[in-house]
Amino acid sequence: MNKTPLPNPETLDKKWYLIDASGQRLGRLASEIAMILRGKNKPTYTPHLDTGDFVIVINAEKVVVTGKKPQQKLYRRHSGRPGGMKLETFQKLQIRLPERIVEKAVKGMLPKNTLGRQLFTKLKVYDGPNHPHQAQKPEILTINTIPGGEK
Repeated sequence: MNKTPLPNPETLDKKWYLIDASGQRLGRLASEIAMILRGKNKPTYTPHLDTGDFVIVINAEKVVVTGKKPQQKLYRRHSGRPGGMKLETFQKLQIRLPERIVEKAVKGMLPKNTLGRQLFTKLKVYDGPNHPHQAQKPEILTINTIPGGEK
């Protein structure tokens, strides 16, 4: 009886992908990024191993949400002290820390265990068009493009 070979983490080639978030919808963008981080786009995907690639997201401040979500979507953070809960709307967080919006959306789509925390470290999000990962020669990836020119 032949056994299915497991991919060896040392022999897997990890690619770097560059994604421009300008005009992209938050949830659709985050689900695509989570799939790449997990490695579900590869034939060597194994649920309990890190077979995914690195993802660089630029222009995080230009990500969009539909409807009334800019005013109604809330982000919570806690200082750890009693009564330390702070609420912030999407609009305010987009002005203050636009990277955190994409990070939280992707983190919520990853497994809630050690593997998920390891995968999350392979996500790099920047609020402008510049990033410090030119040496990795990232491959530009276009996702969620709707036929007809609209993104």
